Amino acid sequence: MFRYLLTNLQGRFLLIGTLFLVTGFLLLFAGHPANPYVFYLAIFFLGFFAAQAAVVDTLQNKSPNVDLLMILSALGASLIHYESEGAMLLFIFAAAEALEEFATGKSTKAIEELMGQVPTTAQLVKDNGDVIEVTTEELALGDRVVVARGAQLPIDGYVDRSVLVNEAALTGESIPVEKVSGEEAFAGTINEGNAFHLSVSKLSSETIFSNIIRMVDEAQNRPSQISKFIDRFESKYVITVLLVVPIFIAILYFQHQNFSEAFYRGMILLTVASPCALVASATPATLSAISHGAKNGVLFKGGAAMEELSRMDILFSDKTGTLTHGDFEVVAYEADEATIQEVVYMEQFSSHPIAQAIISAFPDIELDQVNQAESVEEVSGKGLRKGQLLVGKPAAFDEYSDPRQIRSKRQPGYTSVFVGRDQEIIGYFNLADQVRTESKEAVQAFKNSGVELVLLTGDNHEVAQKVAEEVGIELFHADLSPEDKIKFVQESQAKDLSVGMIGDGINDAPALANAEIGIAMGSGSSIAMESSEVVIVQNDLNKLYDSYQLSHRLNRIILQNVIFSVGVIITLIILNIIGWLDLPLGVVFHEGSTILVILNGLRLLKRKD
Repeated sequence: MFRYLLTNLQGRFLLIGTLFLVTGFLLLFAGHPANPYVFYLAIFFLGFFAAQAAVVDTLQNKSPNVDLLMILSALGASLIHYESEGAMLLFIFAAAEALEEFATGKSTKAIEELMGQVPTTAQLVKDNGDVIEVTTEELALGDRVVVARGAQLPIDGYVDRSVLVNEAALTGESIPVEKVSGEEAFAGTINEGNAFHLSVSKLSSETIFSNIIRMVDEAQNRPSQISKFIDRFESKYVITVLLVVPIFIAILYFQHQNFSEAFYRGMILLTVASPCALVASATPATLSAISHGAKNGVLFKGGAAMEELSRMDILFSDKTGTLTHGDFEVVAYEADEATIQEVVYMEQFSSHPIAQAIISAFPDIELDQVNQAESVEEVSGKGLRKGQLLVGKPAAFDEYSDPRQIRSKRQPGYTSVFVGRDQEIIGYFNLADQVRTESKEAVQAFKNSGVELVLLTGDNHEVAQKVAEEVGIELFHADLSPEDKIKFVQESQAKDLSVGMIGDGINDAPALANAEIGIAMGSGSSIAMESSEVVIVQNDLNKLYDSYQLSHRLNRIILQNVIFSVGVIITLIILNIIGWLDLPLGVVFHEGSTILVILNGLRLLKRKD
């Protein structure tokens, strides 16, 4: 904290003002006549930034704030020769402001430190085999870089062999994760195995770490509803206090108190009625919670997202890559070699796990005979099209003829991909996927918390039923298009339910954008992450449930802060009205409550999952 004070101008002013304040009290106790002038210097340094904020907000935004109340109270105390009380008021106020700034900085410091650990250079492998050092900004998609044993990965990319990667900096999990050939690893994680080559999958500005920093920055600019309410309430409340204080002084004066005593009691009211603690009730706590979530691998795009998560009534979930691993394997297929060549070529244009599985199933196939001049386009909710050839889910082929009886070769519990040409089904691929063990735990935890879970998938009914039964989801809907998923979201919203939607694919993006709280898997498509309010860096639903609990704890802490701060204000006002409170005691209790509120919010940084 002391280092923080030394490194910025506001902190240095606080330290200088504190020095003058201590000197002033020493002179006061010694009876030296210069003590008022030293207190004036303390008031200048301790109140400089508060005065600046008061003037700027009042003039530019036409919105008076608590800083204005504090400055007026300190100046008023000085006018009636209570310089020491005025200086003490500004000292505690400035200290509370510094603590709040420190809390805000601390909520992102750990994340920024992680970002600072990501290498800024990489060892690029050139086409001729030479290795040169380049900056990570120079790397392009598809470039190969060497990652030495024990080194940090400089960029997100696909590994070329089985490796052990420590992802503790990213997810908080200390146990190394095994990455198989072709699997994506992330910048900032550590290679704990032998050296390997990494094929760049994202530009340096698009890595997971870059997204963390960007989202934390965005979070600070997207306050929760209660923060917005407090901000709107602050200016109206300050105006009310400014109107009430002169009336209060006048009442006391006409009750035959001398003006100096009435004015003094008015300054006490001006001080204790200030909503400093109330203003600090939400923001430090929210930023602490967002920071905690980021360190745990869950990124929130603002306090409003965390607030909405706590209100979630129903959670719609995609299947592939969300409840399941998304690591498909082709277990059966039927198609001639020319068709397989076409399909493998087309699937290279998709990032879906099924596409990657089909490509991996035919590593030695030659694509020289494929007409690559013909464009490949993605048909939303159906699959891929190249000329007259369509590859996609069975529901897209309802109008196709089936002379080879392909439909009968679908296996219950497996995901099927059909191939059709000229309105005729000419081949199929059956693929297997595995349910994540953590999905069942998370589903049960959400159900125990009163959140209804519903599976929405574009896959067939048999696969959807098998997965739903394994993870414990009672309600599921299969063979859905992106438009169908939106319809389910909107139907629930029409029942006044707060809707969450979790997915990872392009086809999930519309539903993610329409839900109150869209949740994307970090390994999913970029458009899914951009359409969401929450991103889970690693595909682990337990981390989402941890964040759901964290959001409820945040609400409880904010409620505690609001009740406590309002209670302190009311108590001090009553004590002042009946004449049992002096200015020093009012300052200590009032500003002390602000510090306690901030510290209470900071507890979320230390929460153990």
